[in-house]
Amino acid sequence: MAVVGSNPILKSDIETQAISNQASGMTTLGDAKCEILEQLLEQKLLLAEAELDTLITVTDNQINQQMDRRLNYFIENIGSEKEVEKYFNKPINQLKAEMSETIKEQLKTEQMQTKIISKVTATPSEVRQFFRQLPSKEIPEIGSQLEYAQITVLPAITEKQDLEVKAKLREFKKRVENGDNFATLAIMYSEDPGSARNGGEMDYVGRAMLDPAFATEAFNLKPNQISKVVKSEYGYHIIQLIDRKGQKIKCRHILLMPKVDPKELELAKNRIDSIADFVRKGKITWEQATYLYSSDKNTRNNGGLVTSQHTGSSKFEVSELDPDVSKVITTMNIGETSRPFITVDDKQRQVYKVIKLNNKTKAHQANLQEDYQKLSEMFLAKKKEEAYRKWIARQQAKTYIHVDDSYANCNFKLKSWKK
Repeated sequence: MAVVGSNPILKSDIETQAISNQASGMTTLGDAKCEILEQLLEQKLLLAEAELDTLITVTDNQINQQMDRRLNYFIENIGSEKEVEKYFNKPINQLKAEMSETIKEQLKTEQMQTKIISKVTATPSEVRQFFRQLPSKEIPEIGSQLEYAQITVLPAITEKQDLEVKAKLREFKKRVENGDNFATLAIMYSEDPGSARNGGEMDYVGRAMLDPAFATEAFNLKPNQISKVVKSEYGYHIIQLIDRKGQKIKCRHILLMPKVDPKELELAKNRIDSIADFVRKGKITWEQATYLYSSDKNTRNNGGLVTSQHTGSSKFEVSELDPDVSKVITTMNIGETSRPFITVDDKQRQVYKVIKLNNKTKAHQANLQEDYQKLSEMFLAKKKEEAYRKWIARQQAKTYIHVDDSYANCNFKLKSWKK
């Protein structure tokens, strides 16, 4: 149906993607097959460049993770595994084999696209100019936003619970050394939701991306060697080194987290309740309480102020909040300190938390004073899209492209596909 450089796009590629889109519940207002063809044309342009770039790599682990996500999504939308096989008219194993190469190409092209726009930035003066030139009807509406601070108390783990977890991990290590498969044990027992389904396997990572104690142990291992029991902020691990590439390692691990004793949970609740009561009575300031007593390293030196991991902004719409927080904060007044409530932290540990509502804004039309971050994100997205489209246009101009006449009436976003 089309050729980009030396890469063909087959009729079956378009039809398979159309079936996959339907299975995922995707709909379109335009001609679905024309849209799919244009996506594949872009993908082939990106792929040609990605294959020349030695820094762009895709691991089997990444492919398997993506494949699992897609198959689970198909099963949710269609029904059982048998129903999926019936829908695609092929067994799951064949479907996986066909999906594997497609997913590999898509992951490479995503990396290439990210690389193209990675150096695009937005300066404050550009954002101001962008805002001034926006027609009034295009200025976005900003929903009601909240700023809040938190104090968290982590329940203590008893020595008995610590010893039980460490003993289990030592038993797993012994079993692997006696011939059991590490990956199988990880699938069965590891409490790391991100890696357990892949046999505990992680992607290549540098030292800075790992917990310091985990990194120290993992980087000192030899291939296939298994570590002693390692304590990190997430719990306890045993680690097996798979491979090393320069300053990065690939390993698998089993994570176990000690269970919290109900008595320790109750003690944590009473402790944080007392701290909140001292704050309400003015015996200690909120900032002092946060610095002295909060177990959250990310916020305790900043008065407990919570910021988004994605944008760095301290302003949240209710829909962006953790459900446990939104349930409490929506009934609070500015300056009020909540009652203690139980939740999980970013390391999936049970904690007790109190929050203070610092500020609340009403829904309004965006302005530079209150909404600079949102406007900056909006402008940066626009600038990145323009940079990407310019790159595509340059590649189109220097690449052989042919589209079959049966797609001559497609209303492509980029007319230059039709040479």
